[in-house]
Amino acid sequence: MASPDEGQTEDSDSEKADRLTATKRTFLQGTGVALGAGALPAGASATMNNSAGNSNSVAEAAGGMVSSVHEQATEAGVEILENGGNAVDAAAAVQFALNVVQPHSSGIGGGGFMLVYSAEEDEIIAIDNRERAPLGAQSDMFLDENGEEVPFLERHTNGKAVGVPGTLKAADVAVKRFGTRELGRLVQPAVELARSGGREVTVDEFLASAIEANVEDGGLGPTAKEVFAPGGDPLEEGDELAQPDLADTLRTIRDEGIGPFYKGEIAEDIAETVQGAARYRKKGGNMTVDDLGRYNVEITRPMYVTYEGDAHDITVRTMRSPTSGGYVIGQILSILEGFDLSQYDRRSFDVYHRMIEAFQLGFADRNEYLGDEEFVDIPWQGILDEDYIEERRKIIDPKKATDATREPGDPFAYQPGDQYYTSPRDVKAAQNVSNASGNKGNKSDSERPSGQTTHFTTADSDGNLVSWTSTIEQLFGSGIMVPDRGFMLNNELTDFDSEPGGPNEVQPEKRPLSSTSPTIVLRDGEPFLTVGSPGGWSIIHTVSQILLNVAEFGMNIDEAVAEPRVYSATGTWVQAEGGVPDDVVDELNAAGHDVSTVETIGNAQSIRVEEDGDYVGVADKRRNGSADYPR
Repeated sequence: MASPDEGQTEDSDSEKADRLTATKRTFLQGTGVALGAGALPAGASATMNNSAGNSNSVAEAAGGMVSSVHEQATEAGVEILENGGNAVDAAAAVQFALNVVQPHSSGIGGGGFMLVYSAEEDEIIAIDNRERAPLGAQSDMFLDENGEEVPFLERHTNGKAVGVPGTLKAADVAVKRFGTRELGRLVQPAVELARSGGREVTVDEFLASAIEANVEDGGLGPTAKEVFAPGGDPLEEGDELAQPDLADTLRTIRDEGIGPFYKGEIAEDIAETVQGAARYRKKGGNMTVDDLGRYNVEITRPMYVTYEGDAHDITVRTMRSPTSGGYVIGQILSILEGFDLSQYDRRSFDVYHRMIEAFQLGFADRNEYLGDEEFVDIPWQGILDEDYIEERRKIIDPKKATDATREPGDPFAYQPGDQYYTSPRDVKAAQNVSNASGNKGNKSDSERPSGQTTHFTTADSDGNLVSWTSTIEQLFGSGIMVPDRGFMLNNELTDFDSEPGGPNEVQPEKRPLSSTSPTIVLRDGEPFLTVGSPGGWSIIHTVSQILLNVAEFGMNIDEAVAEPRVYSATGTWVQAEGGVPDDVVDELNAAGHDVSTVETIGNAQSIRVEEDGDYVGVADKRRNGSADYPR
């Protein structure tokens, strides 16, 4: 049964796009193949067969756990745990390290969403560090002089695309509120990774592919090219990645705190860079030092839904607006709860078809109604209302795809009180599109490159947990690196609708809609597991399917993460991983779905809390992730 939280406190568009997007998708789909993995003896860490590398993808231990997309970032978090830090301290260290080893996916030039379970308070707290539009942002800033949408591959590399970053502020606030170590101590592993002569960082396959594609399509600005394609030659897998300017910036943060970034010399450099980013004959952005100084994170209570499964009854706690992830996951799970899916084989037509149709129902409402709740009256209670869920569930035909699942409903009819503000424009024609990780977009999905981000999760011996999804939006964000500072700036403002008039239109200080879904799950009132993923819109699908695998089909967390996934949001198109049986794909196509096979969907990181208190950490083998624990 879906339940809202009563205590709210609060990832042809261009002439080049066809070729470039096809290139990007080749590596965005990942390099690993999902394989099942068995449980491990307590206290052991296993190295799994991983086509993308040799990292530990499943580990079990009693004293803490870290799971991230990169082995050296995981090591940074484990080091903090081994030296007495807690889960929040470890998470901050992981984030700083990821800025060095995965600079194309996240960093201090971006933002995200973070959940913390405090064992002492027995409470889950959300730290919203989503980027905000600067005060000078305008609702039509992504339209040209003729009122036409600026092609995405142009607008995302423009200074106007850069939102005020929140990641560094989130790390600082979280550590001060829940941590046990000084922020400077948590930055130090990243300093050692970034500096020349430090802990050597080599370019992995994913980063190498990202560099090659972005050098080829002009997605990297000149400063970033000097780092990632010195002399014009893109760094390749196995090359050393030295980032002395980033090391200097991290030293400044280590020694002086976050002040220089939001109000001092680094802030001045960020603002100057954004304002001067005149590319593609467009003006730069208008972010100012005042915009940076005004920024703060929001401390909120996460929304929740319950799911009564055949294997487990769970309570899912995840983010509320401005991310759509929590509401759409909640609606999907609530719709599917009524089908008793465990009566079917997990890889059957009956399960996949119902999931696909539920995905489309959720995204139809998402794209019509959702936006930043500080600016828009969003019908979140109506979306999760039991009667509305039943109404939406009845739309699904058990045998065939139907256009009706791609039409939004009327959740305001089930929303308490009167609608006080929203102006959703007619987007039905636009609902045949998918977007990187925020807005509904206005062009064909095949013409827009997918966004990327990173998720990581930590746990400690006291039972504290962190689930944090962090991003700069596209690979390498806006492509703009702050000169002499070494970090990339996000392009999160492209998650707004480019056309004004809807609930996700651009407004000053507004947060763009996201799909990010860091999640902490409870069972019998106790922490049960954490999970999250990168992947833009597919974040929602990845998290939903993992939760179903655990709660409905009784899978271990490593099995749940490895299980083949499907993805569909709008239109008749469906993506299915190669593990989905061929005969089932044929059935889905015969039922009216347009299924294409892709290598991977999503890249989850998860920690499960066992009944004896041990942790099982899982790093999705769809990429070269790593789960490890303190010795």
